[in-house]
Amino acid sequence: MDWLLDPLNYEFMRQALAAGALMGILCPIVGTYLIVQRMALLGDVVAHAVLPGLAIANFLNVPLLIGAFVSGMFGTFVTSWIRAQSKVKVDAAMAITLSCFFSLGIALLTSLRSRLDLEDLLFGDILSIAPADVWEIGFVTVAVLIAVKTFYKELLFFTFDPLGAEAIGLPVAAMNFGLMAAITLTIVASIKAVGVILVMALMVNPAAAAYLLTKELHWMMAVGVGLGVLSCLIGMYISYYLNTPSGPAIALTLFACFLAALLFSPSQGILTRSRGQAKA
Repeated sequence: MDWLLDPLNYEFMRQALAAGALMGILCPIVGTYLIVQRMALLGDVVAHAVLPGLAIANFLNVPLLIGAFVSGMFGTFVTSWIRAQSKVKVDAAMAITLSCFFSLGIALLTSLRSRLDLEDLLFGDILSIAPADVWEIGFVTVAVLIAVKTFYKELLFFTFDPLGAEAIGLPVAAMNFGLMAAITLTIVASIKAVGVILVMALMVNPAAAAYLLTKELHWMMAVGVGLGVLSCLIGMYISYYLNTPSGPAIALTLFACFLAALLFSPSQGILTRSRGQAKA
């Protein structure tokens, strides 16, 4: 048991493991809605759209969370505006927004001589996470869980049938705004730990693996959370014992979980499906 307990002797590892467990809960919950709505790239758009807000907030000495949240929400608005005002498809609109905000963020970080480290923003540094950051992730996690629990039925209807939800009088615009806000808060809270790029692995991979293993939304969330927490903890231990960067170790562990689901899912797995067809 020494190999399991030894990393817990260090304060930075305890903080990192706590942050990883919280992100393993938070990110797959939000990622579930992205996967079901086939909008996974939107999370990537928001993740890159927060960069200009971080640069401006740092320059003006205002809380980074506020700047990142405003910038991320503005990125989703730009994507929706391009879709509404032209015949450009949603994937093209998201790609345009992503490249624009990412380039603007790098330009602002350079021109404003920001104290923020671009490499840390892109790839994160979970081992340097502070207790205040863990509390921030915990607060966002609790807020998102309460919101999902409170509006689960409405979100379920909206996710699978937005036109039907609008027809029966549900506040579709408000629900969409709330979902975008949850995505943005999740990304902002996770950037410190795993960075802009790797946060997408936490949002998409466990939710996608759960999508292959389950048939109901609540089970998809539960399995995604389990895979997310397990992958974060395993990735941290791999990082500790093999002396590898923690963010990539977590991301590769998440991909291993998805690959296992892709190959061995009882109903959707490549290998199990082939065997079922052969028997038939």
